[in-house]
Amino acid sequence: MARWTVRIDPAWSLDAWRDAARLALRRGVAPEQLDWLQDQEHSLLDAPPLPASEDAGDAPTYVSKAFVELAATCLCHRDPQRLPLLYRLLWRIARGERGLLSNPTDPDVLRAIALAQAVRRDTHKMKAFVRFREVPGEQDAFIAWFEPEHHIVDRVAPFFARRFTGMRWAILTPSRSVRWDGQALSFGAGGRQADAPLEDAREALWRTYYANIFNPARLNTRMMQQEMPARYWKHLPEATLLPALVRDAGDRVQDMHDRAAQAPQRRIPERSIALRGPATATGDDLDALRTAAAACRRCPLWEPATQTVFGEGPRDAKVMLVGEQPGDAEDLSGHPFVGPAGQLLDQALNELGIDRSTLYLTNAVKHFRFERRGKRRIHSTPQVTHINACRPWLLREIEQVRPAVIVCLGASAATAVFGAGFKLMDNHGRWHALEDGTRAFATVHPAWVLRQPAGTARDAAYRLLLDDLARLPRAGDSADPAT
Repeated sequence: MARWTVRIDPAWSLDAWRDAARLALRRGVAPEQLDWLQDQEHSLLDAPPLPASEDAGDAPTYVSKAFVELAATCLCHRDPQRLPLLYRLLWRIARGERGLLSNPTDPDVLRAIALAQAVRRDTHKMKAFVRFREVPGEQDAFIAWFEPEHHIVDRVAPFFARRFTGMRWAILTPSRSVRWDGQALSFGAGGRQADAPLEDAREALWRTYYANIFNPARLNTRMMQQEMPARYWKHLPEATLLPALVRDAGDRVQDMHDRAAQAPQRRIPERSIALRGPATATGDDLDALRTAAAACRRCPLWEPATQTVFGEGPRDAKVMLVGEQPGDAEDLSGHPFVGPAGQLLDQALNELGIDRSTLYLTNAVKHFRFERRGKRRIHSTPQVTHINACRPWLLREIEQVRPAVIVCLGASAATAVFGAGFKLMDNHGRWHALEDGTRAFATVHPAWVLRQPAGTARDAAYRLLLDDLARLPRAGDSADPAT
């Protein structure tokens, strides 16, 4: 009986194993006729390599997605017997045992499942226990050292690329390394622990935070070591605190028990903002409102945003333009309508002979809501909860400026001013009277115009915006904007 060898490189590659297994299967090579080699291994029986040319054989064997996923996971295990094990399973499936994987008592199936579970556990540990440290002298560059049990670096790297898209990082392990430059992953040979920084300035802050959130009343050392085995502690800066935290847990629990009960306090005090009140329209009041809005925490948009973008313009402006929310350029600069949509708005105002410096410009939502796609921050429409959270700031701006006319640019602004039932495209350009007598109308947002396909569609959208804005009063016009 002829005997052959096949080499898998890299040893965890599903594509490499699948090509070799497909070749052996089509040539009718039984599992006992194959020596599977990896890395620098040599065949003990000096069996020749399986010829690359395929002889005419049976039609390709189709396997289930479950088998492919099982094979991809098992190949990451370091057990050298995983290669012949997987081919043995494939051989049996090809020979008629189509439901093999559903047999819970089959020894080959049980072994493959055990290998896959070990790889998944190792994958989870890597995701949980990798700690990046800043590279001294470089900005936004980080390196982590980790010692996985199995060949999981290629498997886990995309997770870190998604999670830490905005920074440059590298993960070193004894047998494999991966680097993310902000655009793509690149893999290389293993490294040394000495190549990674020992610690950085952030770790002292992290240890302080970890010590303060450690709950001695929920300490379970057996479960803790089961989820965070001691072999990983050397990678974790907080692990240096564990012996003392565990030792003092009993005393801390007793102190908590003996401590007098205290009334709960809000972590971030709620700021009360009156929605109606006397409007003094003084500069000090508007400046104070801008300062207060900078510390707003009414909705979660403040956290990823660079800053609050408040309204700007004359304090006695006759016309107030209300947009949807700041964009990327506005978030970075702190000023409203300075990005592409603002430039289109400037173009429209210039065509109509309206001086932008006479207008008060603001937004219904004061923080930039976005989604990250690589290095880019893509605008994401604010939700009604965000509009409602910011509405008190808008109402106070209206009280302070007291404009004669309010123009809502886009559906979000219309919702903030007219209510949730307002239909923009049915009512654009139509005058409405607010409760306090202020005249207002809504039109499309310049950003909506820019999103239309270039050509006829965008020209028509721009004309709609221009026609609606033409209703604004100009210098010398009647004081009644409806005339």
